[in-house]
Amino acid sequence: MESAIHSIGGLNKLDDAGRFDYLRMLFPPTLLERYGIDAETFSDDEGHPLLRWIGSPGTNAIEVSLYHRHDALDPIVYFHLTDTIAQQLHVLLVILNDPESERFGVDRMPDGSKTHFGTFSRNLEAEVAAMQAGLAPGQIRRGLRAFREAMECFEAFVQRLGHDIYFVEPLAYHNAVIFERYGFAYQQGRRWMQSLNIRFAEGGDLRSRLDGSTPFRQPEFARTIRGRSWAIHDNVLGEPYTGVVMYKRVGQDADVSTFTGEEW
Repeated sequence: MESAIHSIGGLNKLDDAGRFDYLRMLFPPTLLERYGIDAETFSDDEGHPLLRWIGSPGTNAIEVSLYHRHDALDPIVYFHLTDTIAQQLHVLLVILNDPESERFGVDRMPDGSKTHFGTFSRNLEAEVAAMQAGLAPGQIRRGLRAFREAMECFEAFVQRLGHDIYFVEPLAYHNAVIFERYGFAYQQGRRWMQSLNIRFAEGGDLRSRLDGSTPFRQPEFARTIRGRSWAIHDNVLGEPYTGVVMYKRVGQDADVSTFTGEEW
């Protein structure tokens, strides 16, 4: 009889077969089918492993990367998950990449060093190209447009671990607004998000800072989620975007919206 696992730390104690039993719940079946990934072994039709797991016994964090090809540079799905001190499930990062879309090197400087999503350094040339192609800050490729299906799978995974709530820390302004639209609420940061909406509105101080002084500070950016996010990434606030924590109750929509602009 299988022992109940209720934490990320618990998953780290399992062997590969035990882990796979849980990880199968993370990935939409249509995604596995689209890229020819075996749902039992997470390998391609030649037996090459397509799933990479970083996590070890005694630790409470995991990184899970699923690739569409064994030699692919970027995963199509990436999760970084951890347990909090209170044994709550916390999503540190989730990424869905369209592997067939153009890649923009915003994640590395020309010398190859990592930018850490633009927090340590910024490849401005790559960021401008990504922005002009319709991407948001931090994106190296277009998304898979499978977030809702992926979230449904993730919530089944959350329930399998015996939880009915999970937490996420949005890395950027646009992430928070997207999470709102998928039913998340704020543990902290809602008032700040509401204040940013006011400050980007007509007459707000942030709107006046969108003066075209950089490619990321165009006046029309005040109206859009993505435009605001690029301006914030460009330090239009004068402080980093941080300290926002959101949560989602499984199967429930919090019906929260802090954005009253016009479009994505």
